[in-house]
Amino acid sequence: MKNKFLKSFILKLGISLIRLVSITWRMQVTNPPQSKAIVVFWHGKMLPLWRLFAFKNSSAIVSQSKDGEILSTLLKKWDFELFRGSSSKGGAIILNNICKQFDKDFLLITPDGPRGPAKTFKAGAAIISKKLQIPIVLCSVKIHSKKEFPKSWDSFQFPLPFSKIHIDFSNKIQIPEEASREKINDFMKSFEEKM
Repeated sequence: MKNKFLKSFILKLGISLIRLVSITWRMQVTNPPQSKAIVVFWHGKMLPLWRLFAFKNSSAIVSQSKDGEILSTLLKKWDFELFRGSSSKGGAIILNNICKQFDKDFLLITPDGPRGPAKTFKAGAAIISKKLQIPIVLCSVKIHSKKEFPKSWDSFQFPLPFSKIHIDFSNKIQIPEEASREKINDFMKSFEEKM
């Protein structure tokens, strides 16, 4: 019982610290999407994007792992609607749920999550774009002052307090409804190169 209480306390404290630090980040944003879009970005630099889209009528896909539980707690505080699942667990179910239920302005996806390989674009975002006819927006992130975790699979980067962060968005890219699997793979390869 004490161990469970301690874990809960540490989680709440960690979430509170992340929220506090995120207020100090100095984000410079280029070409942000102004209407409905699927926003994709690499897992290792995800925190600034979650913060940027907080309280903006946004949804997110989060894995069902222990790390996903921590992220879910944070994103709920930032008013995200959550879809729980990943390419490795419940992939078909989550895609079906999103296609039936998604009604927000933005859907945020880390296409190389939750286990990698890092910076490898998995098919989920592309399939959702094709089925719902919602464009994809690619995002690149540069964090100037950060704590890096090079041993993590995604080389995770945590922005330090008052860090300057550059966030650049691509123009919207629409995957045609009639796109074949081969054409979708071509899109995914081009997305990796552009990101």
